[in-house]
Amino acid sequence: MTPDADNAPTAEMPAVEAAAEPEAVRAKSIPEAAVARLAVYLRVLSGLAEQGATTISSEELSQAAGVNSAKLRKDLSYLGSYGTRGVGYDVQVLVSQIERILGLTRKHKVAVVGIGNLGHALANYGGFPGRGFPVEALFDLDPDLVGVPVGGLPVSHLDEIPKVCAERQISIGVIATPPTAAQSVCDRLVAGGVQCILNFAPVVLQVPAHIEVRKVDLAVELQILSFHVARRADLAANGNGGGDGGPGGAENGSVNGHGNGMVVR
Repeated sequence: MTPDADNAPTAEMPAVEAAAEPEAVRAKSIPEAAVARLAVYLRVLSGLAEQGATTISSEELSQAAGVNSAKLRKDLSYLGSYGTRGVGYDVQVLVSQIERILGLTRKHKVAVVGIGNLGHALANYGGFPGRGFPVEALFDLDPDLVGVPVGGLPVSHLDEIPKVCAERQISIGVIATPPTAAQSVCDRLVAGGVQCILNFAPVVLQVPAHIEVRKVDLAVELQILSFHVARRADLAANGNGGGDGGPGGAENGSVNGHGNGMVVR
């Protein structure tokens, strides 16, 4: 029987060796699917820390995150974290390790372009600043919106994107515009020095090789959910019962990278 990672040698010995490895080298070696799961672990662990939890076992964390424990232990091994015999993982230490590997030890200023319903919601969302993503700039083309504060921040014109982004050192741009405007907006963001783009527009953006793009397609997500509903209905009709297997159900699938709405470029 394979021993649980919680019963493996304490974190101090392997962690010291892993800490000697440059952070950038370790981060580069982490698969993209594992990065997505690390973000989920961080969300769970942060909630536990707020509730006063100090330790957690791999089984408890895997259930809360909706992944199997073997995959979780593999993901955490990328951080050099192996748990402590009879105790599990130190919640605060794990939070610090994940935040460091995800680059959350410094703030990433965000600009939202397109202040429609979605843009308004993003601009007013209070969860971004507390997680290191303060919204520092808003842009739109509508003259009725330009100059009007949204979430306490005045909306600037699209033509000002390169200048404002450069001055405010914006590193992440969020595109919430109609598809016809998305590429033009993307070009302006890149010209302003933005390094990463989160794209809600249903188009494929053309960007330089050094720009990271993540695509959020809500229609695709709904289609994926439709597939799971249809498959479960077919299984039930055939008398097989069951579900999608494994803890976490749909979240387990999305976290493990079946598309999860986050398609590069």
